[in-house]
Amino acid sequence: MAEIQLRNLSKRWGSFVGVENFNLTIADREFLVLLGPSGCGKTTTMRMIAGLEEITGGEILIDGKRINDLDPKDRDVAMVFQSYALYPNLDVYENIRFPLKVRKIDPATHKERVMRAAKMVELTDFLHRRPAELSGGQRQRVALARAIVRQPNVFLMDEPLSNLDAKLRVSTRAQIKNLSHELKVTTIYVTHDQIEAMTLADRVVVMNKGVVQQVGTPTDIYDNPANTFVASFIGSPAMNLVEGEMKGGVFEGRGIRIEGLSARDGKSVLGFRAEDAMLEGGAELSAPIYTLELLGDSTMVTVRLGHELVSVKAPKDFRAEIDDPFTAHIPASICHVFDAATGARL
Repeated sequence: MAEIQLRNLSKRWGSFVGVENFNLTIADREFLVLLGPSGCGKTTTMRMIAGLEEITGGEILIDGKRINDLDPKDRDVAMVFQSYALYPNLDVYENIRFPLKVRKIDPATHKERVMRAAKMVELTDFLHRRPAELSGGQRQRVALARAIVRQPNVFLMDEPLSNLDAKLRVSTRAQIKNLSHELKVTTIYVTHDQIEAMTLADRVVVMNKGVVQQVGTPTDIYDNPANTFVASFIGSPAMNLVEGEMKGGVFEGRGIRIEGLSARDGKSVLGFRAEDAMLEGGAELSAPIYTLELLGDSTMVTVRLGHELVSVKAPKDFRAEIDDPFTAHIPASICHVFDAATGARL
């Protein structure tokens, strides 16, 4: 059992705020992803939980026990780092076994535990190789096995896939997803990649400049972003955001006019997803084509509305040329309206 509570957790270096009043309860066996751009405070939050970063304010509790003053070795957490952090002079077997030796676990159990962890990450054929003889994906799996063999209460993973190429990221991501299901251990995973967050997480915490912007399931955050930052960070492509004026339930901006909205009058930002727009049924959006991108299963049409580039997902057989006139139907039901001043969803 490992429920984690973060209460008013803060980290400052002088006047610089790394993390500000972070409050969250992470359920036992939950897979939580901390998501945000570089410098947003996600890794600092994880390092405070691990005991690698001193806390400026607040409390961390695991199963109700305050761990602020415990050394990292006494917190029963296992970390997987971006850089693998393997011992180059040890083979795979000894790298995986190393935490058991350090913690003085009964040597009679070492082989069974190492083989079990190696089997989980499909490394049983590589146990006598050294890290230099392995691919990037295999090295990351060694790092995962080294964390698994500890049988900790909490896994902490700090951007474990960022050093891998695109194909390896996909396969290793699937492996981590399967492992989390099999091991059922509370996991906190740090990433700047929203696709990793959406595919792995039970819940996602979106952070920016040390402050939590939104907490929710991947579906909640994708469908109902709390503000323009979350809307612009989640999704590939990100949500279209268009500045304009709201008056009497009608939003108007350059090249776009949408009726039937229920937001208050004034300067606003309209948001909608590329896949929710339609090519037939109306012409709420009208502008020359800026660019076309064939994605295989679809064609991404991009137009320029004032200073913003706006994308619409069209069928893969859509054919047109740059500068051709383009119209799209944007139903009011798929739109989000945000306050132009604060960015908050209205």
